[in-house]
Amino acid sequence: MDSQRFLRKMGVILALFLLIIGIGVPLLLIFWQSVYPNQHFDWLAPIRTIAGHELSGILLQSIWLGVCVVAGSTLLALPLAWMMAKTRLGQHRWVDVILMIPFMTPPYIGSMGWILFMQKGGYLQQWLPGAARWSDSFFSFGGMVLIMSLHLFPFLYLLLRDALIRIGGNLEEAGAVHGASAGYRFRRIILPLLLSSYGMGAMLVFVKTIAEFGTPATFGRRIGYYVMTSEIHKYISSWPIDFGKATSLASVLLSVCLVMWYMQSTISRRFTYRLVGGKGQRSKRYSLRGSKGAICALYIGLLLVLSVGIPYFSVIAASLMKLRGAGLSLDNLTLAHYKELLSWGSVSQKALGNSLGLSLAASTVAVLLGTGFALAIGKSQARMQRVIDLLSLLPNTVPGIVMVVGLILLWNAPWMPVTLYNTYGMVVLTYVVLFLPYTVQYVKASFTQIDGTLFQAGQVFGGGPLLVLRRILLPLIMPGMLAGWIMTFTIASRELVGSLLILPPSMQTSATYIFAQFEQGQVSLGMAMAVVSVGMTVLLLLLVEAMNSKRKWNAS
Repeated sequence: MDSQRFLRKMGVILALFLLIIGIGVPLLLIFWQSVYPNQHFDWLAPIRTIAGHELSGILLQSIWLGVCVVAGSTLLALPLAWMMAKTRLGQHRWVDVILMIPFMTPPYIGSMGWILFMQKGGYLQQWLPGAARWSDSFFSFGGMVLIMSLHLFPFLYLLLRDALIRIGGNLEEAGAVHGASAGYRFRRIILPLLLSSYGMGAMLVFVKTIAEFGTPATFGRRIGYYVMTSEIHKYISSWPIDFGKATSLASVLLSVCLVMWYMQSTISRRFTYRLVGGKGQRSKRYSLRGSKGAICALYIGLLLVLSVGIPYFSVIAASLMKLRGAGLSLDNLTLAHYKELLSWGSVSQKALGNSLGLSLAASTVAVLLGTGFALAIGKSQARMQRVIDLLSLLPNTVPGIVMVVGLILLWNAPWMPVTLYNTYGMVVLTYVVLFLPYTVQYVKASFTQIDGTLFQAGQVFGGGPLLVLRRILLPLIMPGMLAGWIMTFTIASRELVGSLLILPPSMQTSATYIFAQFEQGQVSLGMAMAVVSVGMTVLLLLLVEAMNSKRKWNAS
């Protein structure tokens, strides 16, 4: 027993050490580099850098973009959440499945799809020649907000829908009995109960917006709207390289995100109510008849067309066209771009192979490390376990480009005994750090549901630690490990900003290939790669879902 306690303690210490090196030190280096310019300590240096180089406007533009996208996502998500939670439309679960497609689609691909659809001579103008004025109106700040809102609103929708389902109908009925109108009940009963979930979703959308690189790099650059992430990328990737400005911007962006998360946690603590108890309750359902039902169906259909239909139609159509100038017609369709894309030894085939290899390596390492970290955290609330939990979640809280800058500072430092920068290992390490929280959270959720008496029973019947691990623990946490592996593989295979900054010279992945082809005007090849990449992701998810369904069927 003493030896097991010693090994458990050493495992916790090792997990804490790895997280400090992999996550804590890079973030500290960003702050240190930003307040220690020119070998002199100056804790106001980041503020001076932003104020003195006309970067304050970039910061304000990033914050304003985040606020507007939160508002846009709310306008899209709140009516949909009410329809799916409070009406019979909630029986159509396929709507939720389709609404996950925007989440699974890399934002830069969705942005490219909208550009192809709305640009001059684009698909919309080919169908409606009189829509030219719509193109000028779309390529503006409002269009950028619309694109990002359509990508991010599913996060907010799921949180609001689940919160509305938990609100029992007895609360609304009590308000109605006391003479409250529908509007008054919504304002005084529903909204306060939604505030905690809405605050969490709004902060998530805000942080993801100001941390997003793909849409600002494609659509934002076209309309001249620059944000913090695009400026950080410029100072790191374009000559003359200026890590001082990059770290100053990164430290300010990191501070904004941490402040937002603190505000969200404060709101959640203040407006959290216990809605689920031992007493059964039902959610109030409203009937949709006549024009009401038609309006709701029209709203859902329009939302699906805007968030899924238009971007995917544009991407698939562009990948099949022989000549973009010839327009949409059957005699202008070809599969030659896919043939060229997948031809053995081509640049595109190597880029696709690099993505698969890097994603496979990163997801496997992330699952091994994440499982160890989750088991080290366990069900304990000790200080060291709480620190491990906090560090393992930081990459999900911190903008990806900020985390990448910190990793570059650490692994390119002259005092490091091993310099991973510009190597294959650096790419794998970056992916592991960025997507580690998924595995930790999935495995931790599985582990906390396991009753400790199962392990005690295994020990009582003579099972050693390895037998208990192999026959009891691993089978029970395997679904969480599999979910973490899939999520890491899926997101790593489409990662853009990290790949742009840390890939070795002459090495490409599918994401950087798509970005480069779109920038160079080779749209058809880039969109063909986008279709193949997203298609492989969807097939993987369907395969795993089929395996899970079969496992549940056999278990029953």
